[in-house]
Amino acid sequence: MTIRVLTGVTPSGTLHLGNYVGCIRPAIQKSLTAETESFYFLSDYHALIKCGDADRVEKSRVQIAATWLACGLDPQKIHFYRQSDIPEIPELNWILNCVCNKGLMNRAHAYKAKVDVNESKGEDPDQDVTMGLFCYPILMAADILMFSANLIPVGKDQIQHIEMCRDIATRFNLMYGKGKDILTLPEAMVDAETELLPGLDGRKMSKSYNNVIPLFEGGEKALREAVMKIVTDSKLPGEAKDPDSTSLTVIYDAFANKVEREQFRSALRSGLSWGEAKEIVFRQINKEIAPKRELYNHLMSNPGKVEEILQEGASRIRPIARKLLDEVRDAVGLRTFRTISTNSQTKISKKVVKPQIKQYRENDLFYFKLLSAEGRLLMIGGGLKSGRDNGLLISRFKQEGLSALEGAFCQLEEGIDTTDITTALSQMLE
Repeated sequence: MTIRVLTGVTPSGTLHLGNYVGCIRPAIQKSLTAETESFYFLSDYHALIKCGDADRVEKSRVQIAATWLACGLDPQKIHFYRQSDIPEIPELNWILNCVCNKGLMNRAHAYKAKVDVNESKGEDPDQDVTMGLFCYPILMAADILMFSANLIPVGKDQIQHIEMCRDIATRFNLMYGKGKDILTLPEAMVDAETELLPGLDGRKMSKSYNNVIPLFEGGEKALREAVMKIVTDSKLPGEAKDPDSTSLTVIYDAFANKVEREQFRSALRSGLSWGEAKEIVFRQINKEIAPKRELYNHLMSNPGKVEEILQEGASRIRPIARKLLDEVRDAVGLRTFRTISTNSQTKISKKVVKPQIKQYRENDLFYFKLLSAEGRLLMIGGGLKSGRDNGLLISRFKQEGLSALEGAFCQLEEGIDTTDITTALSQMLE
């Protein structure tokens, strides 16, 4: 079975070592595994949310594309493209906007963080909150669902967006799928060892904290200068040092094997000076980055070659996007007009549609969902290890209502209360 892996980087600035370790490297490594179909893209529509400098966006798109290619991406074996070259993505985004509840977006980390900052300043909670910022998890969902991706390499801080994507896809399938999962539910793929790379001051490496280590920009000199700025304690050469007292060790770990990691820690405990330690870290990083930097510089000198690769990638995958979007459009009723056959002599009997219960299995547990006569999701229940037990629980639920679910998983959809559940069960038994 072929597994589809999809990931992207927003071109709102130059990439740093944290981007390489947390996203680019693991994604490229995954692309080399058997039975994997990989999709890599520049999420340049997302860049418009984060950056209002058009020249910076333009330059960053070239830099990031060159970075992917320099780090080992083979455009002949994978799909490499720009988000803005696939017009089907914003169309799917709008359809998903019409499915997603506002309450789900209210819980997005980026939006909540912005609201918290505004409130701490005594400003309007939504001050400077654009609809792009508020709704960008939906655009991210469109990026993923467009190509039926199975695995999404992300940092730990991005897991929520994958969960939101699953929520949106589930709601669409329930509303329009008629028993078929039109949209594929993705899973987050997080590197257990290097989920987030710390920056110079120990916090998450981020341009907003001004604590990044450059990947290619500035060359070897800039890399060494940044490593030398990593914060350590004041212990002198010869004094034992705690390897866990600085982000220096974590950064080294991201480029070293198990034996090298242990040797580095042992040397620190034995009195290795911080200056010598930083030299070791610099050399370890540069050993992996230097060959890639050379290719990156070549591509930046030949941007037309990068453009050619991206255009070829987009033309190759647009038929995939068109096929999925046509199915979505048909499901929601945006269909090509057809001749409707009528016969006044034919009596048409109208089928009475009632609420229904559907069972399903997820993560080795059995659940059921209660749908209204119109197909709206009312609630989800169950969460049992046995399909037989789940079936018995459903039988009790039909007769006893919500009281039968005591001790089992039970979640009412937003806007639904117990009266709606009771009414639906009554309609089922009519």
